[in-house]
Formats: sequence, C-alpha cells, structure tokens
Amino acid sequence: MSAQTDRRTDRYQDAVTRYFEAWNAREPETLAKAVAEAWASQGGYIDPLAEVRGHEGITAVITAAQARFPGFAFRLTGTVDGHHDTARFSWELVSEAGGTPGAGPAPAAGSDVITLDAENRIVSVLGFLDRVPAGA
Repeated sequence: MSAQTDRRTDRYQDAVTRYFEAWNAREPETLAKAVAEAWASQGGYIDPLAEVRGHEGITAVITAAQARFPGFAFRLTGTVDGHHDTARFSWELVSEAGGTPGAGPAPAAGSDVITLDAENRIVSVLGFLDRVPAGA
C-alpha cells in the first residue's frame, strides 16, 4: 500500500473517529465542540427516523438518541471503507458498563455512509438502521 493510500485511509478513519466522539459526548459543551469538529457548518444527517441540517440539528438528534438509550455508547463494528470523498462503516449501540458477552444483540445497529469536504469534515450522513428497538 502506498503512502498516499495510507493518508486517504487515515482520512476516512479520522472522520469516523470524530463522528463517534460526537455521538458519545455527554456534556453539552463537549457535544457541541465534537459536532463542530466532525461536521461542516451546514452538514446534514438523515436516517429513517431523522433529517436535520446544521450543528444545532445534529446536536439535537444525538441528544435525543442519548436520552433514549442512557448508559449506551456507539461503537464501530468492522472496518471503515472509503474512496474519493465518501466512506461507509457499520456501528452498534453497546452498554457503557461493558455488558455481558453473549447477552443478546445490541438494541440498535446500522450502517452509515458519509461524505467529506476538503477539510475532512462531514457534509452528509446517510444512515441505515439494521436493528431498532420496538417503538422507535
């Protein structure tokens, strides 16, 4: 693998790392900062349950998810795959307490596709939910 390929791969991995830092930030100031570092100012987020644009909208969606699943965190599953300005990855929601291995599937899981700008900030997220709890 060439050094240029490594840099491109790091670009996607770094963006996804910032994405999860935002989704797992609990304090309002930390969350606002993490969203601003991960997303472009008019970046968007869309999945079957939400469609928002801008840092305030994204922060509101993350805050609502955290309220719905207290004590859980979002975690990358598998590897990040990307090309050009687009990356895809899968995630699951896991107990922050560590949970019990084999205790059952995560309450929510999915796959997201992100598009990045020239500064490697997220311009858009297109989320797919593979598993959601009843009533979500």
